[in-house]
Amino acid sequence: MERLDLLQGTLHMLVLKTLSREPMHGHALAQRIKLITEDALHPEEGTLYPALYRMERKGWVTSKWGLSENNRRARYYRLTSAGRKQLRFETKAWADISVAIAKIMETA
Repeated sequence: MERLDLLQGTLHMLVLKTLSREPMHGHALAQRIKLITEDALHPEEGTLYPALYRMERKGWVTSKWGLSENNRRARYYRLTSAGRKQLRFETKAWADISVAIAKIMETA
């Protein structure tokens, strides 16, 4: 299957949703998204980490240092209550956009 590029604006939603399950470090987060989408989406480090830093500045996630599965220092990200609120907003917006796009795609 050909690799899909993330639509602009969807990375925050995917990260927030993935972190809503449990805190994790950036590499694990990218791997989880890749796994769940069955290799269709591959968040690149050059895109993922700046997005995490933006979300942290906005108060949607917090981070703290910890040890990864292979005993390396890693920054773990956790969703905040503001992040949960943003996830609800983005989920609703995505549903609305998906319906609108489906209507156009179904026209002859």
